[in-house]
Amino acid sequence: PTPLTQPPVPLAQLPTPSVSVRPSPGLLGRLVDEVAVKRAQRKRRGLYLVAAAAVLIIGGPVGVGIATSGGAEPGPAVARERTPAQEFARMPGKIGATDTVTKVSAAIAMEPKAWGTRTALELKNVKGPLKCSLVAVSKTGEQEVVTSWSVPAWGYGIPDSPDENGKKPLYVEGGTAMESNDIDHFEVRTFDGKRLVEVDA
Repeated sequence: PTPLTQPPVPLAQLPTPSVSVRPSPGLLGRLVDEVAVKRAQRKRRGLYLVAAAAVLIIGGPVGVGIATSGGAEPGPAVARERTPAQEFARMPGKIGATDTVTKVSAAIAMEPKAWGTRTALELKNVKGPLKCSLVAVSKTGEQEVVTSWSVPAWGYGIPDSPDENGKKPLYVEGGTAMESNDIDHFEVRTFDGKRLVEVDA
């Protein structure tokens, strides 16, 4: 009698499949380009996510706006960070002072946070070039640098400045670990220790 099944053929004896159609050089080039583009998009997307996470960790979200294109249809909602000037205008509890000697004016807005106090500074009538710091001084005498910046030669907040940028006030944001109730006053100082203006808290 003839067996119903044949013995298996060893793999080595099976015919090797062959490709009868090879992609043209143009198609191959387009495929390679497409793969490169998709890899670049994935890499950019990853960098955007890392940057967005860093912003949320450091400063937290501060605003949301609607982006529009061409004035026709509104685009998707996008996160938009407020400028320091907008933050200053938004924050409550502003206090200000003008030094009688230097004539420098400063106004500070404070916002209590779980980690301390967030600040926004408006500075006027300061001439450069200078490097300055905003220093918080506690009621017990402890001092902490809140933020620092450079003043260019044309200065900030000078009404008769020949430079348009020099006519505008300077706005900077910062933060201190001190609670707002523990702060006695703020000082704007140059890096060499000169006090330009003091603002009581």
